[in-house]
Amino acid sequence: MTTTTMGEPVDLPLPLDQPKPAPRCGVCAALVRQRAEATAAGDYSKVSDCNVEIRNHPHPKGGSRS
Repeated sequence: MTTTTMGEPVDLPLPLDQPKPAPRCGVCAALVRQRAEATAAGDYSKVSDCNVEIRNHPHPKGGSRS
């Protein structure tokens, strides 16, 4: 006789808020457009990818943003 049991429950955190783009940053603006298009298409994997890129996109502190 084989005994089976359930594993421990999975504890998932709430998703992060969508990151805000840096002001006057062309890269961030393009990613926001791509994110909106992906949302409209139901491609939430792409939405997540855009959020990661916006969140991790480097910007010089106090300098001009491209």
